[in-house]
Amino acid sequence: MHRSGATAIKILLIILGINFLMDWYVFNGLKTLTADWRRVVLRQVVRGGYLFVSLMVTVLFVTGVGSYRTARGMTPYHEWMLSLFLVFFITKVFFCVVLLLGDTGRLLYGVGRRVAQPGGEGPLVPGRRRFISQIAVLVGAVPFAGFLYGMLRGKYDYRVHRTTLYFADLPEAFDGFTITQLSDIHSGSFDNAEAVQRGIDLAKAQKSDLFVFTGDLVNNAAWEIEPYIERFGQLKAPYGQYSILGNHDYGDYIEWDSEQEKMDNLEKLKQHHAALGYRLLLDENVALEKGGQKISLIGVQNWGRGFIKVGDLDKAMEGVDKGAFKICLSHDPTHWEEKIRYHEVPIHLTLSGHTHGAQFGVETDKLRWSPVEYRYLDWAGLVNEGSRYLYVNRGFGFLAFSGRLGIWPEITVLTLKRRV
Repeated sequence: MHRSGATAIKILLIILGINFLMDWYVFNGLKTLTADWRRVVLRQVVRGGYLFVSLMVTVLFVTGVGSYRTARGMTPYHEWMLSLFLVFFITKVFFCVVLLLGDTGRLLYGVGRRVAQPGGEGPLVPGRRRFISQIAVLVGAVPFAGFLYGMLRGKYDYRVHRTTLYFADLPEAFDGFTITQLSDIHSGSFDNAEAVQRGIDLAKAQKSDLFVFTGDLVNNAAWEIEPYIERFGQLKAPYGQYSILGNHDYGDYIEWDSEQEKMDNLEKLKQHHAALGYRLLLDENVALEKGGQKISLIGVQNWGRGFIKVGDLDKAMEGVDKGAFKICLSHDPTHWEEKIRYHEVPIHLTLSGHTHGAQFGVETDKLRWSPVEYRYLDWAGLVNEGSRYLYVNRGFGFLAFSGRLGIWPEITVLTLKRRV
């Protein structure tokens, strides 16, 4: 067994151990909650039902983990099993935290009473009060309902994010030029083709001048996009459709029978980009012309901190006039953080994706948070440093967790304006 495989098994066993301990704790909390219910059958249904459902979710999760390799990656089945386990796991964490706080309070109260009355009668720790279990149920219901909504509705709740950018050196002919960007489609995760079509229709309705896709068309294998080629092929723009590869497109996260099979998969995926009508930019650039003036569109293969680094920015910029207005497509925003913004030839605008905004978080006028911010400095929306801009798309699809909550799937519409 490979060392990585042994480590994964150890981690799985630790997670399962914690899960079963929480099951025991939650079950005892439910016993307290239902202790004075008059109908014995109802008490048994609640207690036994909880154990049955929790056990079945755990079994399905373990089964899904076991079949991941033979399935050649993460399918909707695997994502649903992982997501259900995650929902129940997090719900149990919330339930147990409330219960633990209540039990800690009981213990401290009992110890304090015994210190004050050394000869006192009765148990050291008073019995658990029913209202603590009631609070635990209410608190646990919040993440349960939220994540369940994210799985059933949130992952297809497409939102259009509009941003207008001003540049003093934008060619006059491109004043008002619009770009629709999609990123991280992850077609292997979709489980509702009609819902996906609604998102495609929303992107089509923007009627932008240019369409760009910034990587991760699939989870791992080229065949994942095949049922959706006709649908995503509907995305057309007067100045063309351009795409790049993301880290998942190289097939690095599953085991292949041979290196040749992996290479063939990548070649097939490139053919699918062509079938979609997308010009795949592999460390290269094209000139977009309008009204006798030009801007340069640069496409870089994946380069990311902690991920595959095959992109060659210098190669991609070969032949680009230093004075040209430049837009770069690069999947991972860390490429902008570490390379693009420091390049000797200024690149005006970089479009990325990759982070998904963790598919979970809070975005309001006053609060913006996602756990992904502990990994990525720039994880969603617009960033600028001087005259250089980065826009990070929150992703059209989803991966691993079959849902989105708070960070909804995004269709980006950028308008370029000339600053007078």
